[in-house]
Amino acid sequence: MVSLVIINYNGEKLLKECLDSIFALDYKEPEVIFIDNASTDGSVKFVVAHYPKVRVFANKNNSGYAGAANQAIEVSGGEFLMLLNPDIVFEKDYVKILVRRLKEDEKIGAIIGKLRKYDFASPDRAKSKTKLIDSAGLVMYRNRRCVDRGQGEEDFGQFDLAQEVFGVTGACPLYRKKALLDCKVRGEIFDNGFFMYKEDVDISWRLRLFGWKCFYEPAALVYHGRGTGVFNRSTALEVAKNRSGLSEFQRYFSYKNERLMRVKNEMWPNVAHDFFPIIWKEILMFGWAILREQFLFKSFGKFLLQLPGALLKRREIMRRKIAPASQMQKWFAR
Repeated sequence: MVSLVIINYNGEKLLKECLDSIFALDYKEPEVIFIDNASTDGSVKFVVAHYPKVRVFANKNNSGYAGAANQAIEVSGGEFLMLLNPDIVFEKDYVKILVRRLKEDEKIGAIIGKLRKYDFASPDRAKSKTKLIDSAGLVMYRNRRCVDRGQGEEDFGQFDLAQEVFGVTGACPLYRKKALLDCKVRGEIFDNGFFMYKEDVDISWRLRLFGWKCFYEPAALVYHGRGTGVFNRSTALEVAKNRSGLSEFQRYFSYKNERLMRVKNEMWPNVAHDFFPIIWKEILMFGWAILREQFLFKSFGKFLLQLPGALLKRREIMRRKIAPASQMQKWFAR
């Protein structure tokens, strides 16, 4: 069985397209779960009123994406688990194609299809499905900046090769639950200390360290609204140019969590190999914080407070890892 779990916070206006596309899937009877993180917009009432087949969990407090993802693992019954943002709209064969690939290779722990941009603002629903790529899997650069492959490019078939990737984006990944349970560290699978942002990169990194594959299957097509926008982020200049589209809240958590993730998952030989790209990125980020985003110093302070817990998790991860440094190094591109 496949469990599809929507993690929602004030996403009522997105839910009809998402849920209608779920119930139009040609996959037999998936388990559909809705976890709401204390929304105030009527999301829970809407789902209860219009989708009686959905199991609803209305949390009294916002536990963040990480907390809700761990909750999803506990309450779901499927062998495979898909975590969904509410701004996802499926093509009907998306789940079937991904499940087939997972059954063909027992070492795939996480898989994603080709994500294109869905334009929820378009008044013409026929034009909502665009040809702009949202994600073709995650790529990690030598400076440890992780981005969605192809994001912002028009889809001309340049990402039509099914292949392993560093990791899978968190919008609608399909996980083998056995792999997620194998990655539990100090009682957590997704890191509750993250709250939100970078959890997808963190779990992808840990899956690889523990010997699991992350895979991209372009034959499976899905559409993603992505409230932060679809931009080309392949260079540092492009990242800087588009940072204004992110809220201070998002940048605060992204900065902190990226560094926690690296503390937990880095291997010293690979740090030495990529020392100069890594340190140059940190110097640029420090200068940017001084000039443009002084609130990031608060984020760094929070990182220091969470550092002892991250080091304890690192100790267990390094003790249990399977992949050698040389195998991990090949996933740090350019």
